[in-house]
Amino acid sequence: MLAVTGISRSFGGVYAVRDVTLAVGEGEVCGVIGPNGAGKSTLFNLITGHLAADRGGVSFLGRPVERLAPHRRARLGMAIVFQGARVFRGMTVRENVMVGMHGRTRAGFVSAALRLPRHRRDEREIAREAGLALDRVGLAEWADRPADRLPMGQQRALQLARALCARPRLLLLDEPASGLRAGERERLATLVEELRASGLTILLIEHDVGFVTRLADRAVVLDLGQVIADGPPAEVRADPLVLAAYLGQAS
Repeated sequence: MLAVTGISRSFGGVYAVRDVTLAVGEGEVCGVIGPNGAGKSTLFNLITGHLAADRGGVSFLGRPVERLAPHRRARLGMAIVFQGARVFRGMTVRENVMVGMHGRTRAGFVSAALRLPRHRRDEREIAREAGLALDRVGLAEWADRPADRLPMGQQRALQLARALCARPRLLLLDEPASGLRAGERERLATLVEELRASGLTILLIEHDVGFVTRLADRAVVLDLGQVIADGPPAEVRADPLVLAAYLGQAS
């Protein structure tokens, strides 16, 4: 479903990502892990189109997308949950989630401006889908509350609901467990397990090795911008190069 081939990006002559190649198969949960400064977020932004690569390619569903803007990749079926909480202030939780369906609306500008029947039908359908997504992530009772008043863990769940509203083929998660308390982390892990069971393809960028080991079918390890291991999570955890990257020395 996703193929990254020899991709590189440098800043001021220093490589953040260098000659990275990885592939994610349909229905697979692939975890990308590595210590701080390994290049994980840069790789994430190269895949999503928020950074341009110096060289290398990205293909999605067999189509090269490295020249496509992020919103065009989203229309193809990529959905993103960023590490930082990103909510639209002044809008309710439900309204924030409804934004995730903007790429699937059929009514045009004139129809919306004049509140024509097609637009009203779209609005009803979007609200219904948003309600289902909120129920799926456990936020149904918060639907009509201001989004910016949610605790951090629930804001992260809101972002996930918004991404699911787009009915993605590929879900990209950038350090979703970062900053969460133990209970919030457990609820998030359970939700990702449910998404995996439903057949959704997921690329999970994460620092927490234990979180990835629990959820991923395969783990790719970055260190200093390069892939140093790729395989089943249990095997990767025992790799001397991975231990050295995380602990400073091999065990």
